[in-house]
Amino acid sequence: MDFLFLDWLGTPAWFWLAFAGLVLLLTAFDLGVLHKDDREMGISESLRLSVFYIAIAMLFGGWIWWAKGSGPGIEYFTGYFIEKALSIDNVFVISMIFGYFAIAPKYQYRALLWGILAVIVLRGLMIAGGAALVAQAYWVMYIFAAFLIFTGVKMLMTSDHDPDIGNNPAIRWISRHMRVTKQHHGQHFFVRERNGKGQLVWAATPLFLALVVINLADLVFAVDSVPAIFSITTDTFIVYTSNIMAILGLRALYFALAAMVHRFHYLKYALALVLVFIGGKILIADFALGGAKFPPLISLAVTLALIAGGVGWSLWKTRGEEAAEA
Repeated sequence: MDFLFLDWLGTPAWFWLAFAGLVLLLTAFDLGVLHKDDREMGISESLRLSVFYIAIAMLFGGWIWWAKGSGPGIEYFTGYFIEKALSIDNVFVISMIFGYFAIAPKYQYRALLWGILAVIVLRGLMIAGGAALVAQAYWVMYIFAAFLIFTGVKMLMTSDHDPDIGNNPAIRWISRHMRVTKQHHGQHFFVRERNGKGQLVWAATPLFLALVVINLADLVFAVDSVPAIFSITTDTFIVYTSNIMAILGLRALYFALAAMVHRFHYLKYALALVLVFIGGKILIADFALGGAKFPPLISLAVTLALIAGGVGWSLWKTRGEEAAEA
C-alpha cells in the first residue's frame, strides 16, 4: 500500500484517489438514483439538489483545511467561489444553446451530465498543462496576470452580446462531414436512419450537436477560470478539485439559474473586478511585497465581497422584474 503515499503532482496519491472516488460516487448517485428516468427538473428540486452539492463542496474544503492546513483550505474556497460565480455566465450560454437546438427540458439534464463528464477530463488536461508551464517557467504567471487584468477591463468596457450559435465552426464542420437528423430522438445522441438509397446509416441528433457546442463553450470559459485559480495557488490538487467541485453542482443549479439568469446582469461587473484583483495581486506580491505571498484570507474576503456585492446589487436593481413576472 506504499503507492498510496507516493507524491503525485505535489499531493499524496490517496488524496487524488479519494477525490476520484467522491466524483464517481456523486455521478453514480445522481444518474442512477436521482435521475435514472428522463424528466424535467423543477426549480425547487434544482435548488435542493444545489444545496446538497454545495454542502458536499464545503465539507470537502473543510477536509482539505484539516488535512493540508489553513492556507490550502482558504485557497480551495477562493477558487471554488470564483469558479461558481463564473459558472453563472456559463449557464446563460448553455440556456441559449438548448434553446437554439430546441432541446426539451427533460433531456437537458442528461446532456449536461455527459457534458460535465467531458469537462472533468478537459479541465484536467488544461490544468495539467498549466501546472507544467508554471513549474518550468514562473514568468508564465505574469502572462496569466496580464490576461486576467485585460479580460476584466474588457468585461467592464464592452456591452453584452449574444453568441452566434448557428455560425459556430464546429456545427458547420459536423454538418458537412456527418449526417445530422432534423428530428429529435429523445435522449439519443446518435440514431440509425435510412438514406436516399434506403440504407441504414448512423446519424447525429440535435442533442449531440448541443453537447458539442456546450463543451466548446466550456473551453472558452476555462480560458478565464483556469488562469484565475492558478493566480491564487499553484497547488495542482487545489486547482483541479476546486474547479471540478464547482462544476459538479452546475447541472443541478442550472435549472434554477436558467429561469432567473437575467436578474444577474450586474454580476458581470463584479466578476470583472474579481479577475482584475486576482491578476493584480500577483504583480503586487512579486513587485510590491518583494515576493512574499499575498495573504490568502484577504484574497478570499475580497473575492466573496465582490461576488456578494454583484449578486445583491443585481437582485436589488431587478426587483421590479420579479414583481412583473409574478
